[in-house]
Amino acid sequence: MITYHPFWKTLKESSETTYTLINNHHISSATIDKLRKNKPMNTTTLNDLCRILNCRLEDIAVYVPSDEDQTL
Repeated sequence: MITYHPFWKTLKESSETTYTLINNHHISSATIDKLRKNKPMNTTTLNDLCRILNCRLEDIAVYVPSDEDQTL
């Protein structure tokens, strides 16, 4: 399962907030909700977040094995 737990730490360490992401960078509130709930999101959005926060992908998302993963 992809989890966005690292995103919240990265956001806290940055000069950005969810408010500035939404109002200054036009990240939708639905995207913020997806981050909160570890829901799927497209790579373009992840790229945008990395650019805004000046960070690497692993500073936003990480894979954690889970029983919820789909069977291959």
